[in-house]
Amino acid sequence: MSILLITGTGTEVGKTVTTAAVAAVAALAGRSVAVLKPAQTGVRPDERGDADEVARLAGAVTTLELARYPEPLAPATAARRAGLPPVRPQDVAQAAAELAVDHDLVLVEGAGGLLVRFDEAGGTLADAARLLDAPVLVVASAGLGTLNTTELTARELRGRGLDLAGVVIGSWPAEPDLASRCNVADLPVVAGVPLLGALPAGAGAKTPPGLSHPRPPATAPTRSATGSPTG
Repeated sequence: MSILLITGTGTEVGKTVTTAAVAAVAALAGRSVAVLKPAQTGVRPDERGDADEVARLAGAVTTLELARYPEPLAPATAARRAGLPPVRPQDVAQAAAELAVDHDLVLVEGAGGLLVRFDEAGGTLADAARLLDAPVLVVASAGLGTLNTTELTARELRGRGLDLAGVVIGSWPAEPDLASRCNVADLPVVAGVPLLGALPAGAGAKTPPGLSHPRPPATAPTRSATGSPTG
């Protein structure tokens, strides 16, 4: 694959650190990588955004941010309140396709969950994936409640005829509770695709190359969280 979209089952589930892990593994394999952040919200012009964080963690990757809005809201709402143009799915698809011309792998990191709106017309990351005919990697939380949000996301992707590449747990706790341990077995069942692995909680705070060789926890699947999407 040349383009992979990365979404979450919600906010703060580990999309950025997962994107960095995929980018790091691909870069170590000698592939040129570009990271596209369609809409960055809740960040001032002088602050580092998610794409910058991926570059810090993953190393030599190309980054592109299409729009930035100061308030930490859904992109459509943040754009409207800021009086700035929204990002449309067509904009995301065009930017990703252009990056794919000169890069082996383009990673598109969404905002929040799959159906978070980019514009007032209701455009979403799912619409961009359809335009690109590209697979989507879902980042899920580890604990209680993740089975419902993961299955809903998987159903929505399939209902739209989109390819679900797999599921990654974006933040695996140092001391997983019973629900988290059981979810390792249950997540691939409800999603209908493999659980590709998990990234340890706090991985994003590590000093590079701390993410260069991400490994799942002992109770997670033996494959790395990034092995399949970049293979």
